[in-house]
Amino acid sequence: MRPIDHTHNPELTSWIDSANAPDSDFPIQNLPFCRFQTAAGSISIGVGIGSLVLDLAAACNLFAPDLRDAISSRSLKSVMQLPVAQRIALRQRISELLSADCGELQDDTELRERAVPGQDQVQLLIPAQSRDYTDFYASVFHATNVGSMFRPNNPLLPNYKHVPIGYHGRASSLVVSGTPVRRPVGQLSPAEEGGAPSRGPCKLLDYEMEVGFYVGPGNELGTTIPIAAAEDHIFGMALVNDWSARDIQKWEYQPLGPFLAKSFATTVAPWIVTMEALAPFRCAAFQRPEGDPQPLPYLTLESNQSQGGVDLQLQVAISTAAMREQGLPPHPLSSGSFRDMYWTISQMLTHHSSNGCNMQPGDLLASGTVSNRDRGSRGCLLEMTWDGDLDNPVPGTQRTAIQLPGGEERKFLADGDRVIMTGFCDNDQYRRIGFGTCQGTILPATE
Repeated sequence: MRPIDHTHNPELTSWIDSANAPDSDFPIQNLPFCRFQTAAGSISIGVGIGSLVLDLAAACNLFAPDLRDAISSRSLKSVMQLPVAQRIALRQRISELLSADCGELQDDTELRERAVPGQDQVQLLIPAQSRDYTDFYASVFHATNVGSMFRPNNPLLPNYKHVPIGYHGRASSLVVSGTPVRRPVGQLSPAEEGGAPSRGPCKLLDYEMEVGFYVGPGNELGTTIPIAAAEDHIFGMALVNDWSARDIQKWEYQPLGPFLAKSFATTVAPWIVTMEALAPFRCAAFQRPEGDPQPLPYLTLESNQSQGGVDLQLQVAISTAAMREQGLPPHPLSSGSFRDMYWTISQMLTHHSSNGCNMQPGDLLASGTVSNRDRGSRGCLLEMTWDGDLDNPVPGTQRTAIQLPGGEERKFLADGDRVIMTGFCDNDQYRRIGFGTCQGTILPATE
């Protein structure tokens, strides 16, 4: 786990006024990383601070020589693969330069104007050009809800509580927040049992509220990442929306799991909140109910049990085309917590590498849908519109539409719908930090 140090001091302020606003996602205690393109076309890596972004390449001469090559790169992978000690030193130096009582950057007018543009003056890019993307299934509440729809008498398969379940996603279709998402076309299940499938636009389009984490240094092929070292190989976390075509998924997922129902787009936020920034918000791992099996030894570590969770609050809202035309604000759909995931991020990473799979800098691993016990904390429409509950499972054919402002209702997403995801960490001792926004708008199919 990362140490808590002076960069987390809730009294620390910045010479950038917008960072000091109580509702800012990016106070000086956060300092999330991003990639961006300037109006002139150059690409840099940066750090969010209030409503501005620090261009690390433009300010590289203010950093120690051993950090300059990494921060001058066009790719965040150069920073992700740094050893933890250097990542901590980099954070501390950024915090120092942006602190209210430091004049090195603040007083250099020419450099300040070049190195600290407004976020509205740059184009935020996908933060890491991930070569691999893996999606897990780490919420026991989500897994139980979905299982109850189709297997009410046996919602969880026998392996779920023993092994982190995941599948290899499609890295090429990762897109940054704000990118429109085209409704997919695919094979749909037969209308009657024994009938022939049809092909057409997805009718049951859904979102999945997830949290992703990016790999740091990684491991060589044939080696593993022990759970005691897992945190050293996790760079930071970001919001993820794993769009899902439920009707395509229903027809194709047996026997090998998700395929075209998931590969058409996955939206990621442009901001990566580092594990260093999250140090004050670590919490105990999910307390398994009495009678549940304990993880096998390779997934067991006392510090992971006591501090392996992350106290991250997540919210989902929807803005339909009609709502925007009427000037109505986005409508809240759900609010959940990442702290109740059955498997921790360290367990997911360790298990992924446990067969000798090589994890590489910038690889994205996502949690799967974040759902909690209450209906209002379910992380997708598949669950939110389902009339069953964990204590009284019923088949999933019964659905209740969500009522929206202006008289609209939704069971699944319509063209023009915009899904907006946000997240933040907050407690009584430290400054609130945010994860920015992860959003996408549905475009019609183009069959």
